[in-house]
Amino acid sequence: MGSIETGDEGLWRRSLLGDGDAFGALYDRHRDRIFRHAYRLRGNHHDAEDIMAASFLELWRRRKDVRMVDGSILPWLLVTTTNVARNRARAAARHQRLLNSLPRSRQTDDPSADPYRRYQNQLDEDLAQALATLTAEDLHLVSLIVFEEHTISAAATALGLTPAAAKSRMHRARQRLRAALDGDAAQHPPTAPAPVLEGERP
Repeated sequence: MGSIETGDEGLWRRSLLGDGDAFGALYDRHRDRIFRHAYRLRGNHHDAEDIMAASFLELWRRRKDVRMVDGSILPWLLVTTTNVARNRARAAARHQRLLNSLPRSRQTDDPSADPYRRYQNQLDEDLAQALATLTAEDLHLVSLIVFEEHTISAAATALGLTPAAAKSRMHRARQRLRAALDGDAAQHPPTAPAPVLEGERP
């Protein structure tokens, strides 16, 4: 009985009854994975923290729409995180276009900055840009299957697809990601190994 009540389904039922501790337990259980997912999508810590917070806010705001997959709330949260990140990316692009239209003084890189951190930041940005080439549904699939290691069947259930359709879309998404990452590597030859997606290592 105890294990049932401390699983996602039990904690979510208690949350819906107003148990703040149960919702806090769900937050503690999944926040790190939601943060990592948001970071993959945006490539920086500040945005990832904001997206993570917004995703849990959406979890509560849209509590009537939440759907468990194999007894876990994580797939729903990952899909919501992807949507929040895409909305933030569009807003950031509009803001950047505005900034680019304004006159500004020329800035130079800090020569004392950690070169490894600069390189790592570039890898993060390259992966985020590659992921941004995917459609929303394909990005959901990649998030669930590649990064979070859900089965195709579980991902299909979370997204309302048939397993066959999910498998076909996943194949095309992998091809698009490889093309995006290879294209970036061709334009900017790295001084260290190019970024490799989890689940793609030989």
